[in-house]
Amino acid sequence: MNIIDLRQATVRQIEPLLQEEADHWRDELHWDYRSALELIKRFLEAHALSGCVALESGSAVGYSFYVLEDYKGLIGGMYVSPQQNQGPIGRRLLDEMLYSMRSLPQMQRIEAQLMPFGGPVDEALRAQGFRLHTRQFMLLDLTKKFEPAPTINSGLRLDRWNDRYFEPCAKLIYLAYANHIDGDINDQYRSRNGALKFLKNIILLPGCGQFQPGASFVLRHPGSDELVAAVLTSEVAEGVGHTTQICVQPGFQGHGLGRALMETAANALRSMRFKELSLTVTAENHTAVHLYERLGFTTIKSFTAGVWPK
Repeated sequence: MNIIDLRQATVRQIEPLLQEEADHWRDELHWDYRSALELIKRFLEAHALSGCVALESGSAVGYSFYVLEDYKGLIGGMYVSPQQNQGPIGRRLLDEMLYSMRSLPQMQRIEAQLMPFGGPVDEALRAQGFRLHTRQFMLLDLTKKFEPAPTINSGLRLDRWNDRYFEPCAKLIYLAYANHIDGDINDQYRSRNGALKFLKNIILLPGCGQFQPGASFVLRHPGSDELVAAVLTSEVAEGVGHTTQICVQPGFQGHGLGRALMETAANALRSMRFKELSLTVTAENHTAVHLYERLGFTTIKSFTAGVWPK
């Protein structure tokens, strides 16, 4: 087996592996990942994607890639065919990729959120000095139960998403994740500019599915665009929604606003004939996990988020 730079590989070599990966996303996470993989293929064709690929007799059996963002690197994904010995291959891919990333002079931070399609990664990341967190992929069956949209008796106004809320929502995310575990995992939450970039990624780009403004809501004070809470939703497969963001401003937390927004979004998806809704949550965020469980979500997969340096 050889490990080579991803930019030296051809799309033909990797395409069967990408199709296999798409099948896993569909079967295990109910997610149509083909649009994201098409984007990966375009970068591969341009030899513009950084990472590594494991080749066996000229065929790709595993790959990993990363992107650079100012002073940090984001490990965008890793997949190893389950027909192979995933553990050793995944570790070699990670080791080679992290060596390359750390050789870059501007590299101060590396973030990784890896779905478990590349074999176990915890030991390999921990050995490289990463601090690890467990995240849960949760799913709600929208066909099982229908509740009337809750009434929010707080003097706040409920609106569907409008693009004028980009800046206010970035401010809300920044405030909501101050001193929060998720701000450690994703440092975009630590600044308004970073939160705005995060918002544009989940609303304008295909990595988190097709944004659904009809199932995305904000709570605000009447007469003001300042936001108290927000829930944003995308379509990740036919009939499957995904909550890309749910947050409530400090001082308003603990009063049922998050639950009300989640139920409102779920009911909007039901009216649009969606059958499922998924989300991800950090396991250490016990309050959020318990809320989602009360709403009927169940954990169908756990995966690792890692941050370097400590």
